[in-house]
Amino acid sequence: MLYYLYEYLTSQGIHIPGLGMLKYISFRAGIAVLFSLIIALVYGKRIINYLRARQMGELVRDLGLDGQKQKEGTPTMGGLIIIIATIIPVLLFTRITNVYIVLLLVSMLWMGAIGFLDDYLKKIKKNKDGLSGKFKIVGQVGLGLIVGITMYFHPDITVKRKYADAKVVNRNNVEQNFMPTEKITVSTVPFAKNNEFDYSGILFWMNDKDAHEWAWIVFIPIVIFIVTAVSNGANITDGIDGLAAGTSAVILLTLALFAYLSGNIIFADYLNIMFLPNMGETTIFAVAMVGAVIGFFWYNTYPAQVFMGDTGSLMLGGVIAVLAIILRKELLIPVLCGIFLIENISVMLQVVVFKYRKRKYGLEYAQNNRFFRMSPLHHHYQKGGFHESKIVNRMIIIGVMLAILCLITLKMR
Repeated sequence: MLYYLYEYLTSQGIHIPGLGMLKYISFRAGIAVLFSLIIALVYGKRIINYLRARQMGELVRDLGLDGQKQKEGTPTMGGLIIIIATIIPVLLFTRITNVYIVLLLVSMLWMGAIGFLDDYLKKIKKNKDGLSGKFKIVGQVGLGLIVGITMYFHPDITVKRKYADAKVVNRNNVEQNFMPTEKITVSTVPFAKNNEFDYSGILFWMNDKDAHEWAWIVFIPIVIFIVTAVSNGANITDGIDGLAAGTSAVILLTLALFAYLSGNIIFADYLNIMFLPNMGETTIFAVAMVGAVIGFFWYNTYPAQVFMGDTGSLMLGGVIAVLAIILRKELLIPVLCGIFLIENISVMLQVVVFKYRKRKYGLEYAQNNRFFRMSPLHHHYQKGGFHESKIVNRMIIIGVMLAILCLITLKMR
C-alpha cells in the first residue's frame, strides 16, 4: 500500500523527503522484516494470553518422553502469530497486485485455514483426531492445483534465460544477454553443468510444440506432490519446542536470497541464472515471514510458551513449497528442506520395517525391535537421552549447512 502511495504522490509532483526509498526492494524488505519481528514480539504475548484464556491448551499424549507431561495445557494455534505478523507488513510494503504475492498470500491463508480447522476440532470440539487425514490431503491437493494452474497459465509468470554465448556488456544494457521472455515450465537442476530442466522434456514422444502445449499434464501433478510432501514434512517436524520454527526460518531466509537474486537482472546475469520478471517483490514476503517466524521462535523455544499447532506447521510447509516452486528451485527441496525430508523418511521407515517384522516374526518381536526407538527422528534422539533443546540446536545447525550448500549451487555448474 505504501508503495502505491509513493507512486501516487510522485505522479502528482509531490516529493516527500525519504519516501523515495520505497522504490527500492532492499529497503522495503528491511523495513518489512523489522516490522514483522516487532509485531510478533509485541502482539505475540497478547495472542498467547488470549489462547490461554480460551483454554486452547495442548492435550499431550503420554509417549514416555522426559518432560512431556509438563507441556500439558501449553497454548497451541500459535501459527496465528506468524500469519498476522507476516500479512500486515506484506500488505504495507509490497505491490499486492503482483501475481506472486497474491499466490503466496492465498497459500498462507489456505493452508493456515486447514491447520486452524484441525486445531479447532481438537481443542474446541474435543475431537482428539482433529481433521480427517483425507480432508487435509484434499486441501493440500487443492492448493497444489491452484499453484500449478496459475504457474502454467498466468501470462505474468515468465522467465528470461541467458544466451549461451552471451558477452559481457555494460550493466545498463545487460538485458541484451538474455533471451526474450518465455512462458515455459522450466526449473533449475542443482549440481549440474547445464542446469535447466523443462518439464515438457518428460513428454519425449511428442514433438516440441505439442510437448510444451501438454506440459501441464506433468507439471501440475508434480506441483501437487511437492506442496503435499513439504507441508506434511513441516507438520511432522513440529514435535519439539522450536524445531519447526528454527529450521523454517533458515529455509525461508535462503529462499528470500534466491528471490532477490533471481528477480534482479544484474545479479542474474552475473550468476548466470534465470531472470524471473516480477520476482523481486517475493523477497519482501519471504523476509517478512522470516521476521514473523523468528518472533514466534522467541516464545516457542524451550520451554515453549506456545505451540504453532497445525495452523502454523501446515502453513509453513505449504508456503515454503510454493516459494520454491515459483522460484524454479523445487528440485533443491530435498537438500534445502533436508530436515523435513529425514523426519518424513524416519516415519515411513518405522512403519514399513514394523509391518515387515510383524508379518515375518510376529507382533511381539516387531514391538521390541523397532527400526528407531521412536519416530519421527527427533523423538528417537529424545529416547536416547538427548535434551530436546540440544536436538533442536543441532538440527538447526544442520539446516544452516544445507542452506549454505544450496547457495553454493548458484556458482556450481
